Amino acid sequence: MIDLVVLGAAAGGGFPQWNSNAEGCRRARSGDLLAPARTQASIAVSGDGEHWFVVNASPDLRQQINQTPVLHPKNGLRSTPIAGVILTGAEVDTITGLLTMRERQPFEILATRQVLEQLDANPIFEALNRSVVKRAEMTLDESVALTTPDGKPAGLSVMPFAVPGKAPLYAENVENPAEILENGETVGLEITDGVHRALFIPGCACMNDRLRKRLKGADLVLFDGTLWTNDEMLRAGLGEKTGQRMGHMSVNDPEGTIAAFRDLGVQRKILIHINNSNPILLADSPERAETEAAGWEVSHDGMRITL
Repeated sequence: MIDLVVLGAAAGGGFPQWNSNAEGCRRARSGDLLAPARTQASIAVSGDGEHWFVVNASPDLRQQINQTPVLHPKNGLRSTPIAGVILTGAEVDTITGLLTMRERQPFEILATRQVLEQLDANPIFEALNRSVVKRAEMTLDESVALTTPDGKPAGLSVMPFAVPGKAPLYAENVENPAEILENGETVGLEITDGVHRALFIPGCACMNDRLRKRLKGADLVLFDGTLWTNDEMLRAGLGEKTGQRMGHMSVNDPEGTIAAFRDLGVQRKILIHINNSNPILLADSPERAETEAAGWEVSHDGMRITL
C-alpha cells in the first residue's frame, strides 16, 4: 500500500501569496470556495498508515502538520508519527520547514549529497541536533528501503533520480544563473510498495528521454504545475522571469506538461507546486476545465490518495 497525503499544493509563497493583490489571491483571501487557499508544496507518504515520511519540509510545515490528523502526536507527552523527512532539493521552499522540527524529536533526514551539502553549509540547520536528527545520504538511482524509528521495515522504498532543473536561487552560478542542470540539484522521487509506483516531481525544467522512460506506465505522478504558460508572470505584470528561467516546465505550452505526458500511459496525473498566478487554481476558470479535459487533476491541501 502507498498512502499519500498532499500537505501543500502551491508553489513558493503559497496561495494567496502574502504580498499579492492579484485577482486569484484576492479571491482566495476572501474565502471564495472556488479559489481555496493552498500551502506550499509538500506530501507525506506511508506504507502502513502509522509511520509517515514527509517529502519536502515547506515553510508552512507547522500549519500542514496541524491540519493533517494522521501527522498528529498520539503517544505520551511528546511523540510524532513522522519517521523521516525526504528532501528533493535545497530551495528555501523545501528545507525551511526543518527548523519547525527542532524540538529534539528523533527522525531522519534523507537527501542527496548536493542537498546535504547545502544544509551543512548553513549553520542554522544545526538547530536540529545531529545526535537526535540523523542525516542520511541517498544516492541517485539507488533504492532505499524506508524504516521506522525502531529499525523495522516501513513498507516503502524510495529512489531519488535527477531531473532537469536549476540550482537554488541563493546558490545560482553568477556567470550563468539560468543554467539547466541534471546533477542531483533537482531531484524527483520514485515511491513503491513493491507493487505500485508513484513519482513525485515538484520541479522540472524540461522533458527528456530519460525522464520519459521513467514516467512511462506509472500508477501515479505528481508533477510540476507551477505555471500555465511560460510567460505567464511577465504578461500579468507579476515578475520578470519566465518559467524556463525559474527552472519549471509550463502546463499548456506546445512542449509543456500536458503535451509531454500525452503518450506515457500514466494512470493518474496530478499537478502540484502551482504558482499563485496559475489560473488552474480557480475551479471556475477555462484553464482548469482544459486541464481536467486532458486527464489531469489539480492538487489541493488534504488530498489523499491510496494505491
